[in-house]
Amino acid sequence: MISIRGDIIKGKYGLPKRGKNIMFVEHSKDYLKLYAQQNKKSWARDQISINHLTAFFKTFTLSNITSDLIEKYKAKRREKVSPATVNRELSCLKSMFSKAVEWERIEDNLMKKVKLFKENNVKERILDTDEIKSLIAGASPHLKPILILALNTGMRRNEILSLKWQNINMKQGYILIETSKSGRSRKVPMNTLVLETLGNFNRDNEYLFYNPRTKTHIKSIKTAFKTACKNAGITDLRLHDLRHTAATKMIEAGIDLVTVSRILGHSSIQMTMRYAHPTPENMQRAVDKLSELFNESRHKVDTHDKPSSFFNPTTSLFPYN
Repeated sequence: MISIRGDIIKGKYGLPKRGKNIMFVEHSKDYLKLYAQQNKKSWARDQISINHLTAFFKTFTLSNITSDLIEKYKAKRREKVSPATVNRELSCLKSMFSKAVEWERIEDNLMKKVKLFKENNVKERILDTDEIKSLIAGASPHLKPILILALNTGMRRNEILSLKWQNINMKQGYILIETSKSGRSRKVPMNTLVLETLGNFNRDNEYLFYNPRTKTHIKSIKTAFKTACKNAGITDLRLHDLRHTAATKMIEAGIDLVTVSRILGHSSIQMTMRYAHPTPENMQRAVDKLSELFNESRHKVDTHDKPSSFFNPTTSLFPYN
């Protein structure tokens, strides 16, 4: 019994070791294997953050990491990346320390005292019809089909760039996303424009967007996208904004949130609502519908001998003057 307990303390049986001399690198591996991969759909994002964290804290034990050392990490990382990126890494570190407390590796979570950077939230850019036409017209031949897919399916950048022909069902008209950000597969329907676009492709390779130099799919289109935006005279546009645009256009067309949510691959309606951006034109159409409704009701009442006082301009909740 004593030997088994000792084995548990030493980290056998897949359980974390206890004590105050655990190296940060060792804890990061345990955190990923025993917690993140088992409980978080976004554990791959944690892996990226941990790569940067371990590069800085690799020579430290958990108990030797101090608040001022974390502040030095913040400052060093801020020289290279955005506040949002640093905050994601700090949030990961906070979760790692929480597990370290739970596993009795440290006594207190130092991240409770560390403040995150203020983030300048980028406002989503929704393209209008003319801008969409200009963007596609200004794109290079290899970028155009990517833009068409993004604007007509609402798919994410990585979902598009990593597409394989085995995931394209031209006969039934859908694209199969095997592994999405939500961790679940989904079928994205294709409209006639997407079908026509993909129908013009050569199927010489496994991937739709193949890079012959790297022998795999294209990883980045930043330069081509930036050039297309410049050619179209469009500023402050991110590729992800095309997903926002697709969602907004579907909702403007009267498609219900549940359907749009399924197409985008969201796990909840609340996530989809972030993409439902009310445009001034759409808001005007909404109140115009109210006008049509009440004008119709008013006409019906006016045909009676005694019209209702509800529609008297001086008392109506919806005055006409």
